[in-house]
Amino acid sequence: MPGARQVGKTTLALQIAKNQTKPFLYLDMESRRDVAKLSDDLETFFEYHQDKLIVIDEIQAQPHLFSLLRSIIDKKCENGRFLLLGSATPALVKGVSESLTGRVSYADLQPLKCSEVHNVVGMEHHWYRGGFPLALLAANDAAFSDWTQSYIRTYVQSDLSQLFGYQLNPAISEKLLVMLANSHGQLLNYQDLARSIGVTSPVANRYTDFLEGAFLVYRLQPWFANVTKRLVKSPKLYIKDSGILHGLLSVESFGMLTLNPVIGASWEGYAIEQIICHKNQNLMPYFNRTHTGAEIDLLLIRAGKPVASIEIKYSNAPRVGKGFYVGISDLATTQNFVITPDSDTFPIHNAIVCNLKTFLEKFLPQL
Repeated sequence: MPGARQVGKTTLALQIAKNQTKPFLYLDMESRRDVAKLSDDLETFFEYHQDKLIVIDEIQAQPHLFSLLRSIIDKKCENGRFLLLGSATPALVKGVSESLTGRVSYADLQPLKCSEVHNVVGMEHHWYRGGFPLALLAANDAAFSDWTQSYIRTYVQSDLSQLFGYQLNPAISEKLLVMLANSHGQLLNYQDLARSIGVTSPVANRYTDFLEGAFLVYRLQPWFANVTKRLVKSPKLYIKDSGILHGLLSVESFGMLTLNPVIGASWEGYAIEQIICHKNQNLMPYFNRTHTGAEIDLLLIRAGKPVASIEIKYSNAPRVGKGFYVGISDLATTQNFVITPDSDTFPIHNAIVCNLKTFLEKFLPQL
């Protein structure tokens, strides 16, 4: 169960473990006491507890466990023996030589979705503060800002290096993260990023890999199956959680956000993240842009075929540009949407305008 720090992995895992019929054993690989339990004969330890569900938290802190678990799982192939939690993508962690392919099932734990908190807070509140529980439920905006600033500072100063086992430069990590926040929703250009923070393009690329591997950012890839068109092939970069984005940009209230030029990009990233979190697994997210200006903010693909084209607008009376309709024509999608914060549902040319809540509840499950 991979996911960012403080997203609620441990809380959920312990709840799952307590609801099992068999006993469980919880081990935190950032706890000296729990690591000491595994300091001797690891195979004997796991065999002794083979009747239990073993929850291993922050497993990336002990990368050698991946290889050992492969051997133990192969000796007794039985579902429900281990529940592994991690705050980093294993492929980027130094010392991990075993992926456990075919032996594990991944369930990425995202920040709280809007549908999970709609009985507690409104979408506006969730958009501004994001889905990290402590940020979302902070007593006031000042407490929210304090939490996000501390979270970001801890990540860049120590967590990234600890998670991946590399000595990363905190100054580079912080500058890059702030630059990426200011480029939220734009095409990713490593050369420009590198020049802005005074490093080489490979270094900027590598640090971005670590930030993505820590679930702080994500890259939305372009769809370019149509070889007859000159298409943009660089990914778009988004800060994954809208609350962290607003913390990086020092947006201290929703009122300040409404006056900030970033509001359009913030809404786009928030809407895309919510759609990705709610979509069926057989739908793959991309964007599409040609060099002539035709653009689809979010393109949903099933089995290699475009299914739905989505335009995202921060306006309840959206004006849709020609490029969207050209993109629809090129991709031949029959399900097309313009998503807004709070509009009614109505047709516009060959697309449907609706608010995000309606799209998630009514239209997305039908795609």
